[in-house]
Amino acid sequence: MKINNNISAVITNKQLLGTENNLSSSMEKLSSGLKLNHASDNPSGMAISNKMKAQIRGLDQASQNASDGTSVIQIVDGALGEVTDMLQRMRELAVQAANGTNSQKEKEACQLEIASLRDEVDRISETTEFNTKSLLDGSLDARVYADKENRDNISRIYVSDSVAEGTYSLTVDKAATNATYDTGIQVDDLVGKNGQLSINGYTVKITDQMTKEEIYTALRDGAEIGECTISRIDKPLSFTSTAYGSHASVSLIQQSKDGDIFGAGIPNTQTNPDAKAVVTTGDNAEVTLDSANSAFDPRATVSYDGNKITITNTDGFNMSFLLEAGFEAGATTAAGTTTTGVINLEVTDIGIMDLQIGANEGQTMQVRIPSTNVDSLYIDDIDVTTVNGPSKAMDRLDSAISTISQIRSQIGAYENRLDYTVGSLDETQENMESALSRIEDVDMAEEMTEYTKYNVLQQAGTSVLAQANELPTQALQLLQ
Repeated sequence: MKINNNISAVITNKQLLGTENNLSSSMEKLSSGLKLNHASDNPSGMAISNKMKAQIRGLDQASQNASDGTSVIQIVDGALGEVTDMLQRMRELAVQAANGTNSQKEKEACQLEIASLRDEVDRISETTEFNTKSLLDGSLDARVYADKENRDNISRIYVSDSVAEGTYSLTVDKAATNATYDTGIQVDDLVGKNGQLSINGYTVKITDQMTKEEIYTALRDGAEIGECTISRIDKPLSFTSTAYGSHASVSLIQQSKDGDIFGAGIPNTQTNPDAKAVVTTGDNAEVTLDSANSAFDPRATVSYDGNKITITNTDGFNMSFLLEAGFEAGATTAAGTTTTGVINLEVTDIGIMDLQIGANEGQTMQVRIPSTNVDSLYIDDIDVTTVNGPSKAMDRLDSAISTISQIRSQIGAYENRLDYTVGSLDETQENMESALSRIEDVDMAEEMTEYTKYNVLQQAGTSVLAQANELPTQALQLLQ
């Protein structure tokens, strides 16, 4: 029997300390609900759980991002719905103006409303925003850059989603031209004469009572309605179409009581009832695509509408732009140099809105929203007061309505995709949280069993230690 070293107490105390540590760990797990409270609890499990937490939080934010994207799409769709309604109204006015029962004043009234609606289309394009981010001004569309030398010679560039990034080169072989007719006479030659001139179908009457300025004013205003411009009053009278291309024309025919007051070159229905109008036409621009040294596919084709160029190919490839007047190979620039007519267009993905719809880098969705102002829709110059204005307006507005419909279709596809994206992200997040729970969440029933076991062991150990501490007192019996 030893009293300096109570081995029984040492052994009991050692076991009691282990039981106390286990009991403390069990209480920590029960109070926190986690079986991973320290890295030492499960080093590999701790590393796995931290990665999973990053994914779960990323998925949660990605779901919110996708929902914000849906909100943007809904704002765009609502704005474009109003644009569509205005385009439909403008087309209705064009149909109204085309009716022969309308006077010029009534056509001008229709044009006033069309002009106001065009201003509103531009306002919606400029001011539609989400959290101060502009949506319809083209800032969220793919950026296309012309080479520095030609930035002033090309405008209204549009590329479809199928146009890949790269450099596209072409040569402008011929510029679009207006139709021009020179009568060869001066305004002074018409003073004191009677007659009338039909300019593209609009008739201008001249009497012998009109002054030089009055004659010129009548011809000038008639030319405007007839979609032409007239030369200066001090120059020989000539008329030039305001449009470009093969559809642009100048048609002149006269009726005069005093003979050919406008010159022998213009048919006179008074002296020759079968006379046909003198008609001159313009030319479309012409370009050559460089499919050997640029990104153009050899199968790409070009269509022309005056100075508007449209390039199409398979898989929805579509590129269009507007050439400035007079630009072609061999033309003399303002600086006095001769241009080669070569234009290089750099198509980039700059400007497209990237939605982060995943928890990791690169998991994005691109959203393109083209500009919807009157310039990009080619309705900036529609005028129903001219002779052919209503029919041209109907054609332009049909195209604009089709363009907006295509944009809205793409927007609708984006929205549907984002709805599915949100559902997928939420489902993935739920499954990830379930997996994380199996790694770090404590089984309360199992841990409560452990807690009860260690609690009983602690009580038993305390009791045994008390008894072990009593053993040295038994040595006193040997001294009696």
